[in-house]
Amino acid sequence: MNRSKLKLDHSGIEAVLKSAEVAAEIGDLAESVRAEVAAHPAVTKHKMTVRVSTYTTDRAAAAVDIAHPGGLGAQAKYGVLTRAAGAAGLEVRES
Repeated sequence: MNRSKLKLDHSGIEAVLKSAEVAAEIGDLAESVRAEVAAHPAVTKHKMTVRVSTYTTDRAAAAVDIAHPGGLGAQAKYGVLTRAAGAAGLEVRES
């Protein structure tokens, strides 16, 4: 039996992960999470600002944060960021 070896094109994978198309998709997902967080009653009640920051490391990436001292409490009590990420189809796990 002839078994072919799978050879990954690491430079090709890197190019895809750093591409404008992937960056746009990541940005769209982050914006979806931001909108979901911003609509939460605990966030709207206290007029908390929810931000998206996009950046590139070894790939396109984005972060969503609540720019308000009460943001940590809203996450701790209601899980607003975790739930919003889940609603967007993202998996949240400890690193």
